[in-house]
Amino acid sequence: MEHYYVELLQEFQLPLTNPVLIFSLVLFIILLSPIVLKRFNIPGTVGLILSGVLIGPYALNLLEKSSAVDLFSTIGLLYIMFIAGAELQVNELKRNRNQSLLFGLLTLIVPIVAVYPVCRYLLNYNVSASLLTASMLATHTLVAYPIVNRMGIAKNQAVPITVAGTILTDTAVLLLLAVIIGYSQGNLTQEFWLHLAISLTIFTMIVFIVLPFIARWFFTKLENEKHAHYIFVLSAVFFSAFLSRVAGLEPIVGAFAAGLALNRLIPNSSALMNRIEFIGNSLFIPFFLISVGMLVDLRVILSGPMTLIIAALLTVVALAGKWLPAWVTQKLFKLSAAQRQLIFGLSSSRAAATIAIVLVGYQARILDLNILNATIILILVTCIVGSMVTEKAAKEIVVEESQASPVDESDEASFSEQILLPIAEGLPSERVLEFAVLIREKRSAKPLILLSVVPNDHEAELNMKKSKKALEPMINYAASFDTKLDIVATIDYNVSSGISRMARELQADLVVYGWPLHRGFIARLINDSAESIVNCTSKTTIICQITQPLALHRRLVVIIPPLAEMEKGFEQWVAKMTLLSLELSIPMELHCNSKTHAAVLDSFDSMQSAPKLLFEPMKNARDWENLSRQRKRFKDDDIIVLVSARKDSLSYKPYFDQSPEQLEKHFGGISKIMIYPASYGAANIAEGYVDVVVPEPIRIGASAIRKVGNELGLFLKKNQQQIRKKIRDKRQNQQKTQDTTEKGDKP
Repeated sequence: MEHYYVELLQEFQLPLTNPVLIFSLVLFIILLSPIVLKRFNIPGTVGLILSGVLIGPYALNLLEKSSAVDLFSTIGLLYIMFIAGAELQVNELKRNRNQSLLFGLLTLIVPIVAVYPVCRYLLNYNVSASLLTASMLATHTLVAYPIVNRMGIAKNQAVPITVAGTILTDTAVLLLLAVIIGYSQGNLTQEFWLHLAISLTIFTMIVFIVLPFIARWFFTKLENEKHAHYIFVLSAVFFSAFLSRVAGLEPIVGAFAAGLALNRLIPNSSALMNRIEFIGNSLFIPFFLISVGMLVDLRVILSGPMTLIIAALLTVVALAGKWLPAWVTQKLFKLSAAQRQLIFGLSSSRAAATIAIVLVGYQARILDLNILNATIILILVTCIVGSMVTEKAAKEIVVEESQASPVDESDEASFSEQILLPIAEGLPSERVLEFAVLIREKRSAKPLILLSVVPNDHEAELNMKKSKKALEPMINYAASFDTKLDIVATIDYNVSSGISRMARELQADLVVYGWPLHRGFIARLINDSAESIVNCTSKTTIICQITQPLALHRRLVVIIPPLAEMEKGFEQWVAKMTLLSLELSIPMELHCNSKTHAAVLDSFDSMQSAPKLLFEPMKNARDWENLSRQRKRFKDDDIIVLVSARKDSLSYKPYFDQSPEQLEKHFGGISKIMIYPASYGAANIAEGYVDVVVPEPIRIGASAIRKVGNELGLFLKKNQQQIRKKIRDKRQNQQKTQDTTEKGDKP
């Protein structure tokens, strides 16, 4: 028994060495620290850093800086940089490139100009030490980025400006570090500059050209291996970080570059991004913040006044060197005070690059112990200040955005948007469900509705149970997008009537329907075709066929007929296609006349962000009557969006009836979407009589007669073939029987 207690006490000797106990302690801190400190209005990020100080080797000594801690800390740091690159709105970055470039230059130059004289003339350090310390304090780490992500303002103009400035500054400082080390060692030769240029060129080509190509191939060939996608992305991040190190840069640059390279292949609302953020925010990033706190040596405060004096000077100058660029950026580009504070809060924290530079400088005997200890104190103070300022500014920006966009009827509808996904034949497509997730209003608390219509016969109840059971796997798939999905089964005599009735009962705002199988004349007579489903409801209806993973598309081509802007659902479908374009980070190319183009631009004014927009004037609408002539305009990785209309709508044209067949015939391998906007027409009347749905009348005309004749001919030809086959089979069976009888009669 005594032996047992001795072994038990050994497990709790400090610092802890049992990996299971260490991991349990860290998880408890990640769980409880933000919850406890939230009661004191202290951001969770600050709580994790303070927890790291408390359990670190210089306080309670519960944990020591081991290889395991360093590994998880490195993963967390790379995770932060990768997520920042992957979530970066490329369109917003291009739109704000001038602001980003100015802020990046200011946040690089101002701290260097401010810190260098302090180190050189007040603290009497040599040129190399002064320049290295000044450049070290010009860097900043996005420690507070998780706050921005959690508050849902990652798309705010101030965020891409700061993120781009971070990369510009850190990359420049890390290059400057290599130059300073080379200068102190006397290695600034022609060979040094040649090696640096070649290595950076090779790194850039591999990450931004080779990596996306491999990723597209991998996501296409292994589309159904969802977990493999996450492993691939993680491998790409660490390999890019390693290549960055080989090229002479810090791994954080490689991780951010990997995020930018894979940005278009990982939509923000995709299941893959949800997995990346969930694991990172739950484990790796908190572990990194704890490890930052573990670097703080509380004994430094008692070691003498010199370290505290240096730390105070460097901290004040460092914070001022980040506040001034934020203030100049705000004044020049007319940003709000909250946006200035957000830029300052995000850019004031020092951690990753600062730690790397100070350790390299200390090991190279350029920096002394006082600078090292003062830097640790500076890291703690700036991380706390940056997190608290970011938290306060983020809340103010949320309030500003809500006040700038007063809640009207359309806004209230967006908070309760209901999307209906009818299933008429076969099982639902995962790609159609992903499409619905990407275009749904993120503020809506309502789940997606997956609807199955069961024929009203004597096995209706049994078929309803079977239908629900068959659709249950889709609930788990929707959960991977962090989206709730409800399954509804209903009984009706035909599909269109069931969908129409449920659309009214559920108050659906949008109906998204998978591209149906070919249905002929008989299906139309019994009112069980896609056309009948469209005409039995006045809701905006989208019929889509996605032939490859959505993230692999490179262009969204929208064909809009004249007068489409006069339809009731015009702004709704424009908003949905805009959201799809932004999620996939692809341009939207409009084929329409000038009036419709102007109406689309007016719709963009009410949106927080807009995609890259291309315009192809439609001089003659009749050019699109025969879509086969337009085949050369499209590529296999396009998404063709054809805006159609219901009969009796303002923008309806007779050739719309032939468009689905032409799309299916001439563009079979290309992803395509048919949109039927909500209308003011007679469809509203039809919705009032959902139990008795009147079949669509056949229009008398050359095209209608030809279409009916072709379908009747195919139907009769198919029946004749079946009859002939039965007669042939019967004759063969009779011949076999006769042969068998003749053989039996022979002696």
